[in-house]
Amino acid sequence: MEAIIERLTPLTQNLPAPIRELGISLIDEKCYERLVEKLDFSDAECVKLALSKGLGLAIVVGGSIVKVPQIILIIRTQDSIGLSLTSYILETLSYLVTLFYSHRSAFPYSTYGENFFLSIQNIIVSFLTILYGFSPNESRKTGDTGLLIGFYIASISALNSMSLENLAYLQLATLPLSLFSKVPQITANYKAKSTGQLSTFAVLSQIVGCVARLFTTSTEVGDPVVQAGFVLALLLNIVLGIQMAMYWGNAPPAAQKKAQAEKPKVYTPELQVIDETLSQDYFLTNGATNGATNGATTAGSDNKRNRKSTPNRRVDHSEGSSRKWERKVD
Repeated sequence: MEAIIERLTPLTQNLPAPIRELGISLIDEKCYERLVEKLDFSDAECVKLALSKGLGLAIVVGGSIVKVPQIILIIRTQDSIGLSLTSYILETLSYLVTLFYSHRSAFPYSTYGENFFLSIQNIIVSFLTILYGFSPNESRKTGDTGLLIGFYIASISALNSMSLENLAYLQLATLPLSLFSKVPQITANYKAKSTGQLSTFAVLSQIVGCVARLFTTSTEVGDPVVQAGFVLALLLNIVLGIQMAMYWGNAPPAAQKKAQAEKPKVYTPELQVIDETLSQDYFLTNGATNGATNGATTAGSDNKRNRKSTPNRRVDHSEGSSRKWERKVD
């Protein structure tokens, strides 16, 4: 092992300047010299810091695509059944608060950068939830979209203008906000006994991300409020993961009704016998009635044609006679 290290150290000690500067910016110069240039992994604190930085960057990269499968799933199926719009709005607001608070507190970007990408993706999902939602009223969809745009613009503007002290209070408020952001989705899943169009990849990724974030924040930040938020988010995401396993393959009630309505009729021999019996009963009932009616009508027409009449017979009305003009019909 020592021989391998001796061969590699000349290379690691002469890395290009941009790579060295990047490494120092991620971990301090002391840890860079130990871990990279000397390949000495005996310092536990430096190893822990490097691991935290690596996980943090991986979370930021993963956060940039974690909701993409959810977006693709909604667009491909043109359906947002099972997704809670309230949950996505509250979750987005929680991400935005954490993003602005961490930035103002000058935390390392690797400890909060994914919140930027998650906020953008959540905003897209919330608009798709309205577009492919249950309401068939296009004017209502347009109105809801306009309200949501206004809400997001106002929220970002307010957070950008707040002081660090006020943002710290809001960061504390993200604890119940995280709770309320997941409860509507958990409740909707429980009532429908289905997770609908909820993405399995997104849920599992959030569970792994929360676990990793607990490690990175405890190593680099040490803010108990931020850590408590990740603990609560982890617990709620685990509940969603359990629901994904429990209701796997279950279609939501709305989708079941739609599928039942679109299902073609299977013409079995039993249904054929029933249809034939009903057709015969209808013919016997309505056919006899129509036949009797038509027969009576025909007979009446024949009687009218065959009715004989005699011409008017002239009767003499002269004096002394009682005969009159009469009309007799035989």
